[in-house]
Amino acid sequence: MTQKNKVQLKICGATYSIVTEDDPEYVESLGELIDSEMRSISDSSPSLSLIQCAILVALDQADNCKKATAAADNLRAQIKDYIEDAARSKIEVDVERREIDRLNREIEKLRNKLNG
Repeated sequence: MTQKNKVQLKICGATYSIVTEDDPEYVESLGELIDSEMRSISDSSPSLSLIQCAILVALDQADNCKKATAAADNLRAQIKDYIEDAARSKIEVDVERREIDRLNREIEKLRNKLNG
């Protein structure tokens, strides 16, 4: 059974109680990030409401998440291609080793005939 953790976050002066299975320090770091981003937007555009600041932060975070997901998907595709290339190369090496073994046996037979 996973342990539930209760975490208090303070964002733009408001306190939020969060119940989570995540590490409390991790959740606190998320709260600090959101608080920092909201304060930055609020400081640069004081006429915006807290809700408007929160929406801008949410949009920015959603953008970051989508870009990170796309980058991870791209890396997974590249890794898959590399694994497939490696597998093909391994098969090619095995085929070539068998051919080398066959040729070495043939060379040995011809040597035996010459010396025989």
